[in-house]
Amino acid sequence: MIGVIKSQLSLKIALPLAALMIVFTSLVATYVTYSQVTTMEDMTLAKARMAANLGASTYGSVLEQSIDSGAITVNDVFDREYVEIKGYNWGDNPKYHTQYDSVTDQAVLLFQDEFVKDEDFVFALGVDVNGYGPTHNSKYQQPLTGDPAKDNIGNRTKRIFKDPVGITAAKNTEPGLQQVYKRDTGVTMWDVSSPIYVKGKHWGAFRLGVSIEKINARKTTLLITLIGLFAFFALVVTGSIFGMIKSAMRPVEELTKAADMISMGEALETPIKPKTTDEIGKLTKSIDRLRSSMKAAMSRLGE
Repeated sequence: MIGVIKSQLSLKIALPLAALMIVFTSLVATYVTYSQVTTMEDMTLAKARMAANLGASTYGSVLEQSIDSGAITVNDVFDREYVEIKGYNWGDNPKYHTQYDSVTDQAVLLFQDEFVKDEDFVFALGVDVNGYGPTHNSKYQQPLTGDPAKDNIGNRTKRIFKDPVGITAAKNTEPGLQQVYKRDTGVTMWDVSSPIYVKGKHWGAFRLGVSIEKINARKTTLLITLIGLFAFFALVVTGSIFGMIKSAMRPVEELTKAADMISMGEALETPIKPKTTDEIGKLTKSIDRLRSSMKAAMSRLGE
């Protein structure tokens, strides 16, 4: 009976404290999780902006070096006479040659491919001010299959990307432009771009496709991890509170047992000594005085 009373008292005290702790922990967990998830996305986009700036600078330097070496001229680089590539049904996305695309096929392909080794980046592409991409990444220069839907995904080089996001990126002159890009393949991603300059003149932009899917996957992993950690923390704290209260109730159990025995006239010869000077100690002294009084009363009755 005493054990039941003790457990009930422990629960009555522990449960409200645990509930308060869980509410507080949940609020902290929500704030920390939101902050970390937001920071993760911000860091990925900041990385993309730096990469776009580097890509734009490198692309412009490659074209300038090709001009300086005599491989092409300035007029060639700024050629806007797009010559359609015949002999294949390109559907809604015809392909074109320019005076310089054979040079970019050799000069920019390798360094563009370096960017997409990062799993966060879907593509890395230089385009002129009209959105023309003379040389795409190797993974988007796959052999033609004859299936327009497949080729639209696997072979995207030498196209003019004239969608609103593509044109805005191509004509933008501010570094690190960030847009939401719904690609014609149905995938939505971030488009981060920076302007390319050749011999001091705006040529176009270096565009990076940033995977929202990868960002969201990492967000989910982080969210699950943080929720698990906070849940474990709440469980440990609740268990600790219950254990400490249960331990703190042990002297009360002993006093209850002693009072029970005194009420039945038992153990009146055994003094009850206080172990602490706090409220429990004071209560112990009071029960011991009750024992002495009961002993004296029993003695008088015996006489």
